Amino acid sequence: MKQGDIFLNQNKKSRPQDKSFQNKGIKGKEIWVYIVFGIWALINLFPVYWMFTFSLKGNEEIFGSNIAGLPREWLWSNYEQAMRDGHIGKYFINSTIIAVVTISIVMMFSLMATFALTRFIWKGRKQMNAFFMLGLTIPIHAAIVPIYVILSKMDMLNKYVSLIIPYSAFSLAMGILICTGFMQELPIDLDEAACIDGCNTWGIFFRIIVPLMKPAVATVSIYTFLQCWNELMFATVFISDSAHKTLPVAIQGLSGTYAQNWGPIGAALVLATFPTLIFYIFFSKKIQDSFIAGAIKG
Repeated sequence: MKQGDIFLNQNKKSRPQDKSFQNKGIKGKEIWVYIVFGIWALINLFPVYWMFTFSLKGNEEIFGSNIAGLPREWLWSNYEQAMRDGHIGKYFINSTIIAVVTISIVMMFSLMATFALTRFIWKGRKQMNAFFMLGLTIPIHAAIVPIYVILSKMDMLNKYVSLIIPYSAFSLAMGILICTGFMQELPIDLDEAACIDGCNTWGIFFRIIVPLMKPAVATVSIYTFLQCWNELMFATVFISDSAHKTLPVAIQGLSGTYAQNWGPIGAALVLATFPTLIFYIFFSKKIQDSFIAGAIKG
């Protein structure tokens, strides 16, 4: 055996040990990644914790030394006062109605417009897509005056529709953008196979395309929900009737009426934030699936 062969054999024997050291290095890096992201998660969750404990305290604890700690006395009566004196329940229902109707309109028109833009070849479709994307460049509050004039002339102020129409219009561009990016990755062979099996255009849309678009639907739903649930300017200008006011307007009024007692204000904030957390928890898996699918197809 030559001397070079001996060195080769020694190198081969040492390779498994090198891999083990590499694996240990990789595991060490993963631990640090988990630690960093864990700290980042705690930093982001702290405002939620602070808001919840804030809602169960009195002014003495809020402005005293126990700012971030647990309440010494859990004042659940703050929630009762927010519901009773601030009428949070009624405004909560108003916001829910507006959000549900807006999400339904945005999803229906986004999917249908995207289906026409990506699955059919017709003259002017690129120009039409560019026209829709122009909606992303217009600030929502820059159009508040012309929208107010139009709604006033059409006698639509102080109604649910006065918020549903603007919210839907300004969310439609983002909905089409998200759905277009996802639908373009769906193979056209699915449409052709369904057509051979006897499906018409509506059958292909509802039976083939829509079920495969669930991750995109979840993403657009959360985006639209956040846009209309937390919006304050339109809700303040277009709605002056207390019967149709939304939750952000109610909280704003509550802070002015009960400025001496901050506990009910914190309770109202928790009630307004809770649906957002629940909505995201139910749809977060679909959003993660959309990101993974986009990465794999890309």
